[in-house]
Amino acid sequence: MITDLFSAVFANATIGIILSDSRGRMISVSHYALKLFGYTEAEMVGQTIELLVSDSITHLHKNLRMSFNANPQVRPMGHGRGDLYAKRKDGSSFPAEISLSYFYQEEELYVVAYIIDTTYKKEAERVLVEQKNRIEQLNAELEHKVADRTNALMVTLHQLEMSKDELSKALATERELGELKSRFVSMASHEFRTPLSAILTSADLLNKYTTTDQQDKRNRHIQRIKGSVNHLNDILEEFLSVGKLEEGKIEASYSLFDLNDLVDSVIGDMQGMLKAGQTIQTEQDCPEKVWLDQSLIRKMLVNLLSNAIKYSGEDQPIRISLWCRDGQVRISIQDQGIGMSDEDQKHLFERFYRAKNVTTIQGTGLGLHIVAQYLTLLNGSIDFHSQLNRGTTVTLSFHHENHSAH
Repeated sequence: MITDLFSAVFANATIGIILSDSRGRMISVSHYALKLFGYTEAEMVGQTIELLVSDSITHLHKNLRMSFNANPQVRPMGHGRGDLYAKRKDGSSFPAEISLSYFYQEEELYVVAYIIDTTYKKEAERVLVEQKNRIEQLNAELEHKVADRTNALMVTLHQLEMSKDELSKALATERELGELKSRFVSMASHEFRTPLSAILTSADLLNKYTTTDQQDKRNRHIQRIKGSVNHLNDILEEFLSVGKLEEGKIEASYSLFDLNDLVDSVIGDMQGMLKAGQTIQTEQDCPEKVWLDQSLIRKMLVNLLSNAIKYSGEDQPIRISLWCRDGQVRISIQDQGIGMSDEDQKHLFERFYRAKNVTTIQGTGLGLHIVAQYLTLLNGSIDFHSQLNRGTTVTLSFHHENHSAH
């Protein structure tokens, strides 16, 4: 009875198991190992274990096997040598983690190999390393800016012997940079932890879904990984936009366009972000075309509408009002969301600043800062009114020349 149970466990294990003797000949192979390597049992049993390694390292593997036989030790998963690759019947290879154990029976040494295909895990690790490198690059750039400002301060102190007021102002700038770095680190650790954790969890679960009938579960976790990576890319794009604005690499590009059509297009693109019962209502009074930067206006609308949707509850309306007359343009976005306190509004356009009542909601604290920079490029202005638990109204105002002749 016990022997039958052990045989069933061996045969139906969800990892590859291979039993071989001291000469490396495979004696027994689990069903999953047969599937993993693409052989039949008759094709593997009796063959040496070198059948499953690349031809280029067959001789090395034989030497390693002899060394193991001379001094057998249990080797856990991932221990010892670096990346390992196993060879299938069709000649293709796959990354693997291999654990070894052994036992003696009638003074004969037997070795048990446990094999896991780590293809999905390696891909997830690659994605994590890539995103980690991008984060480190951004942090290094910020560190470099802090260092440059500090060096500039020391040179100025030495050369000009700054007055007390000037020195206090410079030190305040340094404190601001320190606070900016602290906000960045705090925001990055929070915003990146959630998608990175989702990637790790899904990657681990992918290793468990090994049968054909579990493909839908694998697909679901693959989509979850892709969604998390896209979210990380969106965050990084905001960081890059701030950098380009500060370096003066973004300039206004004016053209004549229909503002009503642009607003309708943006609203259509954002329907998928709406919560249950939310609607976007428009009041358009803009009979003439406007001479502005269509791309920058679109980005500002997307940013402000995203905030209105994100900080409003279900079944709450969002209103957009347009008004154009005699070269004057006004765009208002109103919501009935959580609003913002007077104290938080003092820091409205600071980089990485987030109001105290939104710390549990995803966000970088860069959106309104970017909007303010775009407004500067277009010589526009912003009017912001908000009350806690009552909602927020943001109004953008522009002056443009009448270029209808174009």
